[in-house]
Amino acid sequence: MTAFRTEKDSLGEVQVPAAAYWGAQTQRAVQNFPISGLKPYPAFIWSMAAIKRAAAEVNRDLGLFANRQVGEQVITGEQIATAIMQAADEVLDGRFNDQFVVDPIQAGAGTSHNMNVNEVIANRANEILGFALDAPAKPVHPNDHVNMAQSTNDTIPTAIRLGCLWRLDELLSALQHLANALQDKAHEFDPIVKSGRTHLQDAVPVRLGQEFSAYARAVKRDRTKIKQSAKGLRRLGIGGTATGTGLNAHPEYHGRMVQRLTQLSGLKLRESNNLFESMQSMADPVFFSGALRTLAQDLIRIANDFRLLSSGPSTGLDEIHLTAVQPGSSIMPGKVNPVMAEMLDMAMFQVLGNDQTVLLAGQAGQLELNVMMPIIAYNLFQSMDVIINSVNAFTDKCVVSLQANEEKATGWLAKNAILVTALNPVIGYLKGAEVAKEAMKSNRTVREVVVEKGYLTSAEADRLLNVHALTEGGIQH
Repeated sequence: MTAFRTEKDSLGEVQVPAAAYWGAQTQRAVQNFPISGLKPYPAFIWSMAAIKRAAAEVNRDLGLFANRQVGEQVITGEQIATAIMQAADEVLDGRFNDQFVVDPIQAGAGTSHNMNVNEVIANRANEILGFALDAPAKPVHPNDHVNMAQSTNDTIPTAIRLGCLWRLDELLSALQHLANALQDKAHEFDPIVKSGRTHLQDAVPVRLGQEFSAYARAVKRDRTKIKQSAKGLRRLGIGGTATGTGLNAHPEYHGRMVQRLTQLSGLKLRESNNLFESMQSMADPVFFSGALRTLAQDLIRIANDFRLLSSGPSTGLDEIHLTAVQPGSSIMPGKVNPVMAEMLDMAMFQVLGNDQTVLLAGQAGQLELNVMMPIIAYNLFQSMDVIINSVNAFTDKCVVSLQANEEKATGWLAKNAILVTALNPVIGYLKGAEVAKEAMKSNRTVREVVVEKGYLTSAEADRLLNVHALTEGGIQH
């Protein structure tokens, strides 16, 4: 049976698992919110620990930690600050990730998550100072010391920003990797001329490389949008405390915190020019989520094109071959499905749903605070995690190894009566329509029909229907 120890908060005593580093308020949240079984993402743990680490150092430098007497022992303010900093460093290193146990769907604003961090760091700091988890009196208090000069209301929005920025380079790198792989295929496939398609119907020729260059460019542009949207996340409102006034924080605290967090994280951060706005508004995270949504819809489109282009193979387009990574059917032997493209679709559907949640939560704030921040945090961190992992898997297991089926692509093009479009400047639209209809009806090529009708000589038809030249644009004459 699990052993317990007794912890206290302002509501009274609570039984906490004996080996847990969390305390009474975290335990109440665990009992109150058995909602999803989910736990906070490492980005949320890291970002909150970074805030606690910086705050301990800033408050120490400002001389705000007082000495405490515990029994016969005096613990100096310097010792308390140093223990908190060491404990926070250990959390930053991921040593205590299993101690963060509050469901993302929790009390408004994120007080439960904030207290989970405060309690874990406080108890570990006490341990560092030589006090056991079940000691009757301990020098480091989660509210008075770890949460000094802070409120849930300014730490959580700051942590959301830091957590997104923490993985931004990883996200941008994954997208660059995909864009590069698509561009490599664009070069490889550039000689292959195929039938273009609009409305899923035959259209004028394109090169397979041109299609892939468009995919690469779309991903690059979406990457740029995400990078630009993250600029607003760099503006931190830490120091606003409960409502933006900075009550209980030193006048220099805000500036010093931004400077110290910049040094600790290596991120480019800046001070907010209005702490009230930084606490009221979730517009920056919503904007960032919107950029992730834009990427998601483009990746869905690209994944679906891969599914179309590889369809069949016997009864579909079959213009590209995707590497077989697993059997495709439990009943149909030999079947292989475009599983990596299907995976990417599902991953991006999740991102779209997350963005809708972030959007709704972002507009649900009232007056001095948005209390829906915990679900904003979870969905943003999940979206980034899902994008990074799915894009890397799609790139490495699908794009890098896919092959073109030149024979099938050029074979479809040869049957495409819409090639007649190139003859419009010479024979006119109406004659072109006549030729196209006859070619489709008789299952012959446009060249055969236009020469038979005497609209062009064989030499003229060969020159005007040079399919590679048609992919370069311009007027045929």
